[in-house]
Amino acid sequence: MEGKITISKTVRYFTHGNPDTAENIWLVLHGYSQLPKFFIRKFQALDPEKNFVVAPEGMHRFYRKGTQGRVGASWMTKEARLDDIEDNHKYLDKLAEHLLKGKSYKQRYLLGFSQGGATATRWHQRGSYNADHFILWASVFPEDISIDEEKSGMLNSNNYFVVGKSDPYFEGKLDEVQSFFEKQDFQTTVKIFDGHHDMDTQTLLEIANECE
Repeated sequence: MEGKITISKTVRYFTHGNPDTAENIWLVLHGYSQLPKFFIRKFQALDPEKNFVVAPEGMHRFYRKGTQGRVGASWMTKEARLDDIEDNHKYLDKLAEHLLKGKSYKQRYLLGFSQGGATATRWHQRGSYNADHFILWASVFPEDISIDEEKSGMLNSNNYFVVGKSDPYFEGKLDEVQSFFEKQDFQTTVKIFDGHHDMDTQTLLEIANECE
């Protein structure tokens, strides 16, 4: 028989930029087996006086190979996935409340890369952050999300889907992805850059400039 209890847990987040001068706040969710202290380096090209970037860490850490060496983090697995989804929403809601307290940023960004994209999408749909700009980067749009609800984050934000032309996870699927977004009730700008399964600084800056 399975039992469950709820506990408190210490979570980490890493930042880039000056929250006292920034006009914009970015919450950026890393991919599977990454750590946010390294992932946030992908955003160093954003003006730190204008942008405050926050990279929270997935709650599950593990050794990437064997029982020692480099460590990665994950947002969830297929095991007890509904519990993890709910825990992620509570965690990110509380983090957003902490970051936004006493602040009035002009624009709120939410970006999810790879596995972090699914978590970001679900939270954007149900959470309290209310992003003005949502960026799904090299990630599949979760099948369990319905946009038929009266309140949908995707219907109230400026949306982007970004992927590398040579991303092995999307090989032969780019036309299918483009067609998916064209059929949705929410508007999404699709950007394809010349690269692999990674962030691309030029494309990131391009989006930031378009959203000004």
